[in-house]
Amino acid sequence: MNEKTEELRDIFTDVTDGEETITESQEDTRGSLPTDDRSERERLENVVTQMLERYSFETALSTDDLIGVARGFYDDKSDGDVADDLETDEETVFEARMSLHLIGEDDADEVDLVAIRSRDESDATLADEYDVTKAQIQRYRRVAEAQDESRAANDRYRDEFDSILADADLSSHMTTDVREDGLEDATEGMETDVEF
Repeated sequence: MNEKTEELRDIFTDVTDGEETITESQEDTRGSLPTDDRSERERLENVVTQMLERYSFETALSTDDLIGVARGFYDDKSDGDVADDLETDEETVFEARMSLHLIGEDDADEVDLVAIRSRDESDATLADEYDVTKAQIQRYRRVAEAQDESRAANDRYRDEFDSILADADLSSHMTTDVREDGLEDATEGMETDVEF
């Protein structure tokens, strides 16, 4: 050992109270995705509660119903299907979804939201221009408003929903794929037409 190495070793042993080695055990098993100790439902309730407090949006839906709206969105259910599940109307589900920043790709696929966002014309004028109904323009404006609100929060809440619901689905899907691939590899070339 040269002099510099000895100095470094002495400093290290002084800092670590004389222990010459430091090891840290790893707790996660190989191949596992990191998980939050709270249940999925508790995590969803936390996100919904934060949003209710921050934005003070009015809804007739309970926290459990709002969680149902989020789950339905990630299960690719239509607002109508979610409304049926929650025994409410489609407009209530749409408004709740916008309040939760859960905007689908097809929510405003017929118009340029950037253009609508910056226009002051009446709904009727824009409806004529875009050849859609006044109700559709009102819907597009609500989608644009929800996008703005989400972006102002750096898409924080949408990211949290993604990490809870999309990652849970991904983890489940990956586990199933691994099991299927493993079984397929184990049985490859095996003769299965056996008489007893």
